[in-house]
Amino acid sequence: MNSALVVSFDAGTTSVKTLVFDQIARPVITTTQIGYDLHTTSDGGVEIQASDLFAAALASLDQAHKALAQLGRKPDAVSMCTFWHSFLGVDAQGKPSSPILHLLDTRSQPAAEQLKRDLDEVQFHSRVGTVFHPSYWPAKIMWLREQRSDWFEASAQWMSFGEYLFLEFFGRAHAATSMLSATGLWNSNTQSYDAGLVAHLGLRPEQLADLSLLDQPAQGLLPAYAKRWPLFAEIPWFPSIGDGAANNIGCGCDTPSEFALMVGTTGAMRAVFERPHVEIPQGLWCYRLDPRRFVLGGALSNGGKVFEWVMERFQMPADWEQQLSQLTPGSHGLTVMPLFAGERSTKWRADARGAITGLNLNTTPVEILAASLESVALRFRLLYDILSDRLGAPERVIATGEALRKSTVWTQMMADALGRPIVASLEKETSARGAAMLALERIGAVSHLSEIPSTTGDTFLPRPQFADAYSRLLEEQKTLYRRLFETP
Repeated sequence: MNSALVVSFDAGTTSVKTLVFDQIARPVITTTQIGYDLHTTSDGGVEIQASDLFAAALASLDQAHKALAQLGRKPDAVSMCTFWHSFLGVDAQGKPSSPILHLLDTRSQPAAEQLKRDLDEVQFHSRVGTVFHPSYWPAKIMWLREQRSDWFEASAQWMSFGEYLFLEFFGRAHAATSMLSATGLWNSNTQSYDAGLVAHLGLRPEQLADLSLLDQPAQGLLPAYAKRWPLFAEIPWFPSIGDGAANNIGCGCDTPSEFALMVGTTGAMRAVFERPHVEIPQGLWCYRLDPRRFVLGGALSNGGKVFEWVMERFQMPADWEQQLSQLTPGSHGLTVMPLFAGERSTKWRADARGAITGLNLNTTPVEILAASLESVALRFRLLYDILSDRLGAPERVIATGEALRKSTVWTQMMADALGRPIVASLEKETSARGAAMLALERIGAVSHLSEIPSTTGDTFLPRPQFADAYSRLLEEQKTLYRRLFETP
């Protein structure tokens, strides 16, 4: 008897890919990565044309269907994960009435500040698990109403890209708790929209997700898509979950004893756990994986992008990694504030910017690289301290993401900065894998996510001789932050 097969579509922040996984979440089919364009504007806009992303999705699913047909196998389900916080309007005919606004779009920062003046942000955060920030829907909705009334007035409904795919494929926009929990409108403890905020924004229930379809799989593709993908036509398609939640379980972090540390273009530290209720600490956000499980953590707008920025702008020697390994923490005399794309966790200052202090005529490119990578590790230390204070110190921290794979020295810096062992995940495409794992649980192929093994590699132990240096560097970074952003 053949084991279950799950198709997993993954829309990341710059590309899409579709994979097929077997019953223990091993990839059977991997399609090529299809990129799409981000349109940026001088005033902080980051937009995606829905038609571009939709075309990429179709092409990716076409590849997976063709490969399955050649294999002679019909899958048991389709799972999806898409980048958290995606936001677009659709008109009364279900067609896009706005571009997809990216999570890094900062044009709604003035609206976020207005929400802070109008409402009690601390109370709001304790209920909803988010703050007033341009990443989230409330500020974007206010900005659209005030600055892009053409898009606002043409929109009959607001949704994520994952919901839009279901609207196109099935005629109904199925949503997942995971995606709603990251909008900034959803109370993850009561599992409902925050009534006070919805009223403040002047939203009507019909403009938001149809909760009668929440977390429900769809079956029976519309005729054009059933003809295009006959193998997918009558199997369950599960609503898209957030890529961050999927990443956690895809690398094997599905209990509070394991924190996931992800460094891609951006960065995040998260823990998944089952509890009836959670008190949300300041500095972190709280979303959901599904109706049973919370995701608590923090996100950095600046992760691998900092590494990329330094490598692109400074002429590095060919042996930069070796030179990097020979430097002791802080020996460069630099303090870096790596907030080139603004700040999310822990202070949520969208207007924050990067800085490098302590430069002299003898400073080398490798020293700038070292200080920059250390600075990102210190940002993760801030997240770790809050998360471990709430959930307890984890047994291990599992590291994922393409950025860390580029430098084992950087992974060692993370272990030194956190003071905890870092275990490198060997699972690739962890977000797609995590979405498939959740679907395998939903269809009964496994009774619990923990039954599915995940592969890990080297363990990076913290070096005690550098503990004091990282504590000093952390205090220097905090001091620089106060001087830059908190001094009257």
